[in-house]
Amino acid sequence: MSAYRIVPAAIASLALAASLAACSSEAPEAEAGAETEAAATDAPETALTDEQIKEVLHERHELYEEMGDDFKAIRVQLEGGSPDMAAIAASAKAMSAKGVQIKDMFPAGTALEDGHKTEALKTIWEQPEKFEEARLALITKADALAAAAESGDGAAVGNAVKELGGSCKGCHDTFRKPEDD
Repeated sequence: MSAYRIVPAAIASLALAASLAACSSEAPEAEAGAETEAAATDAPETALTDEQIKEVLHERHELYEEMGDDFKAIRVQLEGGSPDMAAIAASAKAMSAKGVQIKDMFPAGTALEDGHKTEALKTIWEQPEKFEEARLALITKADALAAAAESGDGAAVGNAVKELGGSCKGCHDTFRKPEDD
């Protein structure tokens, strides 16, 4: 079992105060508000051990590497002569599933500014609602791409890929250390 999962659920929810909603039929905003209130009143402030932080950082890095590979696989399909829409849909669904996992990957104290080897900026914890919006946008855009690929509509797939890429870029621009630093 990974270290970040050993940490009480309240710690993980405190890290992203507004995060609860995933890919469900319920309204994410209502769930996020309830989670924020619960985290603020019920969560004890418990620091992670150095070993737990190390494992969280490793697993977070691996998740994002896999998500990058998923997006690259989509691009490779689109650059070929006849894209495999089933492969595009599968990669988009994988990205959506990883978007759901993101909510548990950012416990407090694991930012670059906390002295860790990571690209995660403190802005994640300073603007948890905005980070949650970005996470939910990723899930929504990835799901839209999967649906477009399943429909076989090449133009819709092209537009959905641009939307998903924009979602990734928007999050990187705000919450990730710039690559030239």
